[in-house]
Amino acid sequence: MTNDIQDMTYGRYLALDDLLAAQHPISEKHDELLFIVIHQTKELWLKQTIAEILLAKTLVGEGRLIEAYKSLARVSRIQSVMTLSWEILATMTPSDYSEFRGVLGTSSGFQSDQFRAVETLLGLRGGGEPGPLTLEFAGMPSLWDDANAALARAGFALSDAVLNRDWATPYQPSAEVEDAWAQVYRDTDKYWDLYQLAEKLVDIDDALATWRHKHVLTVSRIIGGKRGTGGTAGVPYLQSTLSKRAFPELWTLRTQL
Repeated sequence: MTNDIQDMTYGRYLALDDLLAAQHPISEKHDELLFIVIHQTKELWLKQTIAEILLAKTLVGEGRLIEAYKSLARVSRIQSVMTLSWEILATMTPSDYSEFRGVLGTSSGFQSDQFRAVETLLGLRGGGEPGPLTLEFAGMPSLWDDANAALARAGFALSDAVLNRDWATPYQPSAEVEDAWAQVYRDTDKYWDLYQLAEKLVDIDDALATWRHKHVLTVSRIIGGKRGTGGTAGVPYLQSTLSKRAFPELWTLRTQL
């Protein structure tokens, strides 16, 4: 082990030979490499996002809310970087994309198991065909379920329908959950750790909505009203996702304040 560390190089540590050999354009068009790199990079960031959410879930579940803030803040920062990557993809014109779009076949970002897994971990469940990761996470409480359990441990009365629901089913907004979180926001000094947890979650939801919005604009700019690869409806489908919120009561409670 000692010799391995002493002989370690930048390329070996990062497995750069494997990483940089993982791009396999099918066409000879210049922009296909950009398309591949953008999406592979997103998948790497999604891998890190999943790791951060899982750590945050553990910490919140153990009542270590303040320690969870770092991972939650990191998630929203990663989301910002992923959103900025659409700016790079948007340098590709409709003419550029049409030159190699045919080689994509039925592949589609809609098939990303990691993106679906992130949604599932946050609390957005029931969309699309689940992959192995999504199925693994679907049977456990979401991050929002963990946050609501922390709320109950702090003395807020939440019903069994909230605290012991069927985790695999899509979450339904609850008036009792909204009222409890609204109380946190009305007395931030008393519930400072829960208040800060809530705001970190809003940051994530906000960043995810921004990512979706930029995705819609970029796809619309490149393919217009065409159907997406893989049989999706394209822009109309993406537009239908813009109103999704992983932590809905943290948005609606603001009307109460």
